[in-house]
Amino acid sequence: MQIRIVGTDLPGRECPPGHNFPGYSNVHVGVQTSRRPPSLLELQPGDAAEVSWTIDCTVSGDDIRGPYIQGPPGDRFIYLNWGSLDADGGMDMFRRAKLMLADVPDDVWRKVIESGLLIGRLRLTDGKGQPLCAAVRPPVIEWSVG
Repeated sequence: MQIRIVGTDLPGRECPPGHNFPGYSNVHVGVQTSRRPPSLLELQPGDAAEVSWTIDCTVSGDDIRGPYIQGPPGDRFIYLNWGSLDADGGMDMFRRAKLMLADVPDDVWRKVIESGLLIGRLRLTDGKGQPLCAAVRPPVIEWSVG
């Protein structure tokens, strides 16, 4: 099975300071692995028109696993990490969005098991104009069958 995450309305490569937010430059976003130490899949610039990642996973009963799937059974999620990319390609992570797989609607999940592709679409800028963070559930993310 695969999960495709599609992000739109990114906050920009330069995120100015705001309430409880110091501001960051050269902002990028990527999907975090569950391995230790974690690494990031396909860093995307914060000023892209749209970003997407497709990750492979396996389903066994009611559980989903894979190198980008985090959390315990029944509470699985995918991390999108936001960071400031330095000149040497190092990333200083400052924020994460937690895409909650447990909140995929049951009817969508049943169809996904047959189709093999789950798609999550979301805006990556929060209400304050900053990179989206915290636990992300519908309606902030729309889950559909591919």
